[in-house]
Amino acid sequence: MKKLLWRGLLGLLILVVLAVGFAVWFMLQRLPQREGTLPLSGLSAEVTVRYDEWGVPHLQAANEADLYRALGWVHAQDRLFQMEMMRRLARGELAEILGPKLLPTDRLFRSLGLRQRADEQTAALDMSRPAHQALRAYLDGINQYQATRPLPLEFALLGIPRRDFTPADTYAVAGYMAYSFAAAFRTEPILSRIRDQLGPEYLKIFDLDWHPEGAADHGARLTQADWQGLTKLALLSQDAVQQAALPLLEGSNAWVLSGARTASGKPLLAGDPHISFAVPAVWYEAHLKAPGFELYGHFQALSPAALLGHNQRFGWSLTMFQNDDIDLIAEHTDADHPGQVLVKGQWVPLTSREETIAVKGAPAERIVLQRSPHGAIINTVLGPDAGPTPIAMWWTLMDSDNPVLEAFYNLNRADTLAAARSAVKGIHAPGLNVLWANTSGDIAWWAAARLPQRPAGVHPSFLLDGRTADADKPGWLPFERNPQEENPARGWIMSANHQPASAEPVPGYYNPWDRALRLQQQLQATPSGWTVERARALQLDVQTNFGPRTLAPVLAELRAAAANDEERRLIDQLAAWQGDHRTDQIAPTLFWQWLSELTRQAMGDELGDEPGSSGVEALRRTRAIEQALPRLLADPASPWWDRRDTADKQETRATIVAAAWQAALQHLRSLYGNDPASWTWGRAHTITHVHPLGRQAPLDKVFNVGPWPAPGAREVPNNLAQPFGPAPWAVTYGPSTRRVIDFAQPDQAQGSNPVGQSGVWGDPHYRDQAELWLRGDVRTEYLSDADVGAHVKQTLSLRP
Repeated sequence: MKKLLWRGLLGLLILVVLAVGFAVWFMLQRLPQREGTLPLSGLSAEVTVRYDEWGVPHLQAANEADLYRALGWVHAQDRLFQMEMMRRLARGELAEILGPKLLPTDRLFRSLGLRQRADEQTAALDMSRPAHQALRAYLDGINQYQATRPLPLEFALLGIPRRDFTPADTYAVAGYMAYSFAAAFRTEPILSRIRDQLGPEYLKIFDLDWHPEGAADHGARLTQADWQGLTKLALLSQDAVQQAALPLLEGSNAWVLSGARTASGKPLLAGDPHISFAVPAVWYEAHLKAPGFELYGHFQALSPAALLGHNQRFGWSLTMFQNDDIDLIAEHTDADHPGQVLVKGQWVPLTSREETIAVKGAPAERIVLQRSPHGAIINTVLGPDAGPTPIAMWWTLMDSDNPVLEAFYNLNRADTLAAARSAVKGIHAPGLNVLWANTSGDIAWWAAARLPQRPAGVHPSFLLDGRTADADKPGWLPFERNPQEENPARGWIMSANHQPASAEPVPGYYNPWDRALRLQQQLQATPSGWTVERARALQLDVQTNFGPRTLAPVLAELRAAAANDEERRLIDQLAAWQGDHRTDQIAPTLFWQWLSELTRQAMGDELGDEPGSSGVEALRRTRAIEQALPRLLADPASPWWDRRDTADKQETRATIVAAAWQAALQHLRSLYGNDPASWTWGRAHTITHVHPLGRQAPLDKVFNVGPWPAPGAREVPNNLAQPFGPAPWAVTYGPSTRRVIDFAQPDQAQGSNPVGQSGVWGDPHYRDQAELWLRGDVRTEYLSDADVGAHVKQTLSLRP
């Protein structure tokens, strides 16, 4: 008996050892290969790939075709799963690998038409053009990697089949980038609802003039079901991306200083694009070199052209323009004209097409997508929840040529003002601010977007009436009328998602001025002597005046709401607070929790506060809320203060301020205990980089990176932004890299990555920069041959 037991235990041990050995072998097979020699078909000569200590590849090739083919190969071995997820999101194909829970996401993206538009664009491409030749070579490199190497772990876990990447996938992902800027999608429904259901007095806090144009004031008043459907659509537009745990582009800081203001006498460029955090991070860094071309670039999945970059002669950074390039249009139908909409007195048929969405573990779903003369009908994806009124979406992306790949390909080579200006003209959507400098001493900023003309008097912040000319677009403004500056006399240019000063104000959904004002004040305070170190310190600044100016009108009412000495001491801390957000502070925790409660107390009765479907939740996800709240608190006569559900009495600002204060204290005590000393910002405000598989336990412990206490907050220079709502706050977006380039030494440029270069779990570069980035430290982005050679850790040769 004992012998049988021992044999059984020995057999079990052998099985465990074999299983562990197989698991180790399985994982090792999937790690990126950064040493040795590998074949790559289509090369005309050997490409050398030298990897530095951070896993950044430095590629040297005999020509550009070889360079981009090799880039595709090395990009794929670090980020193939990210590429797959990005194209599936953009094309509405996530449910095929993730199951029915992603059907709402797929329906939304099918309704946007990115898939169809990308197919149309690529069918018309002139593949003889250099940018498209680069794309073809790059995609070939990706496809060769996918065909010849073991697929990433996620492919095995999810059962993802091999499928070649195509130019249409690249253009669909570029469309997703444009969609991620589309604040109108979230903002216009809730502003229109406030206007049409509550009235113009309620709009005052949003600083929007009362305009009668729009669906509700032309006899096409939307029903309650319509408003509920639009609210759900606004929420879905953001939840769709969060469910997939993929980067969403949100905002940015960038500034450029002329040599007259720097210690080195050459321009200095600083930039930190704000993008939602995920694993892997959005940017893939690579240093490309071929005869006549060199660039250290930051690349997005499936694009051979760097969206950020520099070399020994020039460089640039980006922020989001935030211009309004989407209009939502309420169409008019009636029972006598089925399948038609009324446009300027004529009944016009809707066009439709069917698409099939494959669903893992469930039958495929067939959907019918409709289009009016104004654009795609987008609310039908909600099915019975849509409401009876079709809502069309007009979008610059769908109505312009938008040669964005060619624009960035040319920008990667633009070493003069004229060349850079010419390149950015090709960026039609999304709207981007391009800040640029070169070693010759030039600095510039161009607001790059194709700006539509709209009929006089039409306010694009509201839903428009499809029966009238309100939704017409008479034409496009010439690029020369876009906001822009070249070599201004003051010697600096700054962009931080605020509304840019221009002779012709551009409609948009801009961020509050506070972050831009903080940057401007610091830039003006030091007229000369700027260094890389000083620029880095400004990128890490955690202070603005948003909190203090929001609190100032109601501090007396807050003090009156204090129930005891402890609460009075807490309010004293708020009164003395300078608006900074360090991890050891209590004041920012108090402020943001109180502001969240105040929003619910003041607006919940008008807009609804039900989790998952309320108007308050929809409003919280817009930039409009932060613009509105300081105005609301400064206006004791605002109708928002009176609660509609208490008809027998009239509440005042003081009533709501006090109720929000007590509710905030109760919430913080329930989370962190009764001692306010434990309510620190670092305890309430944390950062976790989430992998698509890490949204579910226990895989979150395996694939995610974090959590850690996080400094910064919404709308401070170190914009580690938390969602607008109750504590605890998981940071959603922030600096996706912090680059600083002094053009006296461009080969010593500094930067960082929020997690690491590699998206392959188990790779040393999966998360090796996470703590460095959180501390605000940086590393050198090696550019010179001497520096690259001194820091080579591994060398890979790709041969024909």
